[in-house]
Amino acid sequence: MATGEQLKSIIKTHFNGDKEQFSTVALRIAAHEAKNGHQIIARDIRSLVDEYKNRPQKVVRLKREYKGLVEEVNEKHYLSELIVNDDINNKIKRIVKEYKKRDKLLKHGLENRRKILLKGPPGTGKTYTSSVIAKELNLSLFTVQLDKLVTKYMGETSAKLRVIFEMIKDIEAVFLFDEFDAIGYKRSLDNDVGEMRRVINSFLQFLENDNSKSIVLAATNHPKLLDEALFRRFDDIISYKLPTEKEIYRLIKNRIASFSKNDFLIDDMVKIAKGLSHSEITKACDDAIKETILNDEDMVNKGLLERMIEEKKISYEN
Repeated sequence: MATGEQLKSIIKTHFNGDKEQFSTVALRIAAHEAKNGHQIIARDIRSLVDEYKNRPQKVVRLKREYKGLVEEVNEKHYLSELIVNDDINNKIKRIVKEYKKRDKLLKHGLENRRKILLKGPPGTGKTYTSSVIAKELNLSLFTVQLDKLVTKYMGETSAKLRVIFEMIKDIEAVFLFDEFDAIGYKRSLDNDVGEMRRVINSFLQFLENDNSKSIVLAATNHPKLLDEALFRRFDDIISYKLPTEKEIYRLIKNRIASFSKNDFLIDDMVKIAKGLSHSEITKACDDAIKETILNDEDMVNKGLLERMIEEKKISYEN
């Protein structure tokens, strides 16, 4: 039988809406029951917790007016798979923690951070971060189709933005405006820079007025195109950089782990890969693995991996 303290704890976590802590306490009760020889009840409790954790995500059915403006992304990743610095890692953990305990914050008149600007060079983990947050929160992930959003006429673009933010309020999920500065940039090709500013300001106005429960992410490769004063519209800003040597080592090691038993090979590649993004390094490793498989070999050799990394450096320099 569960102790009085365990019962109080599980009741408290239930009313606080803390699902993770509820599961933790339930597993402690299972361990307590097993220790007392009650194996069947312990097994049943563990099964119930596992069933909840593995429960499939709710299927989202889009209204007709939403279709074509967003794309649902099914591939998601755990935070442990994202190789970034501690600052980025901690900020993502904070977003996840505040979302899960938002009811607790609300009781004190506070809100969880959910409007986030992701800025930094291409291929450094911004889009990957959106899939991590969606996975950790067990929410659907939608990427806004900017090419479908931007039209020749300012009024139409604003109207479509309004529909997107209606969807954000209607469906609790993670929404990614990838390269959102392109909303204005694409228009500036046919118009002027002033028009670009107006479109971005329209987006930021919708963002500021949004009071939904969804997580809204805006990713930009060109933060200098934006007025820094506009950054205050976001609850948090996560800055991405090219990987450090330590991160490059982890990227290569994790990617080719099944095809290399030699850490010295990885050490040699770190300095060669310096200057490439996370995405470029991953692609170089994948190219080396594919070549190894097609050559009926078991292990990636140093020369092959070096060549694939150099290919990436040359192709992106040109």
